[in-house]
Amino acid sequence: MTLAAGDWEAERAQAEPRKVHVIQGEFHVSDDADVVLTTILGSCVAACVRDPVAGVGGMNHFLLPGESGGEGLRYGVQSMELLVNALLRRGARRDRLEVKLFGGARLIDGLTDVGSQNAAFAERFVRDEGLVAAGGSLRGQCARRIQYWPVSGRARQVLLEAAGSRVFAAERPRAAAPPPTEQSGALELF
Repeated sequence: MTLAAGDWEAERAQAEPRKVHVIQGEFHVSDDADVVLTTILGSCVAACVRDPVAGVGGMNHFLLPGESGGEGLRYGVQSMELLVNALLRRGARRDRLEVKLFGGARLIDGLTDVGSQNAAFAERFVRDEGLVAAGGSLRGQCARRIQYWPVSGRARQVLLEAAGSRVFAAERPRAAAPPPTEQSGALELF
């Protein structure tokens, strides 16, 4: 069987997941099994949250813990609350939410360890809200690329070259940066 150019493109689009990149200060929620959420993290943290019964999940990406009055989605408190509330509006139930946390690396020695503060905040939020911690990968010294399938809960992490400005540039909203160099150390969670 031969496919016309338009048919081939349509078939290819159906076979590949639709990628949605979540940058600093954003979150995305989906109930589409063909969607994969992606992000690149250094000291930032992403929470990947889903309700396996409702078949809906989402990811956020926050820059600072923001526990005391931080404004906007770049701060953990607002980002976590808005993600959870968006899931609840889509039919999720709080008692069924599963959370995988990623990021919080310390990329530069000698500076305040914001990554560790982000990781500690995220862990505390999950615990205090009575959510189920379902895995993830926090802290360390490497940036990471995360892929998360919000309906199935599958997550994939690839550790990136530990250095510098390329990772920070990739975290900035809508900044064009060369793709990070991959290292061994892939981790997949189901």
